[in-house]
Amino acid sequence: MSNTKKIALMSTLVLLLAVTAVVNFVLAGTRSDVAANAEIEADFFTVHRSERLSTRSEEFVQLDSIISAYAADSAEYAEAVAAKQKMVSIMEDELLIETMVKALGFSDAAVVIGSDSENVNIFVNSAELTSDNTVQIFSVLEEEMGIRNGNIIIMPIYAES
Repeated sequence: MSNTKKIALMSTLVLLLAVTAVVNFVLAGTRSDVAANAEIEADFFTVHRSERLSTRSEEFVQLDSIISAYAADSAEYAEAVAAKQKMVSIMEDELLIETMVKALGFSDAAVVIGSDSENVNIFVNSAELTSDNTVQIFSVLEEEMGIRNGNIIIMPIYAES
């Protein structure tokens, strides 16, 4: 192959690479704009679940790295395993309460249980809460989790379904 052909071939390849980079940049920008608009239009409950999942995934990764870094008989290992088990238990409780609140007739609910405190925050998809609704939700907390006292907040958040 002559030098002229090699130069032409290399120039063509560089040009194709540049075009590919530009197209990739344009498409990536378009996807991020679509994602940003979708997040703005998403309701509170969808965003909350997404953020909660992301945060907990990061926490699990950190705990897993601690668990793998230390020996099974070390205090750090035991603390990380206990923290991971507590997180799993809290996740199960949150899911249970969310399901029970939805069974009361609410279209959606989000529950946040404090890991180091007695705080329970319940957000329900409703324009307003009646005293009967509040009593029903408190009853669910008492029956399912045994929570009678603590810092319990029940808040209506209206998000169109």
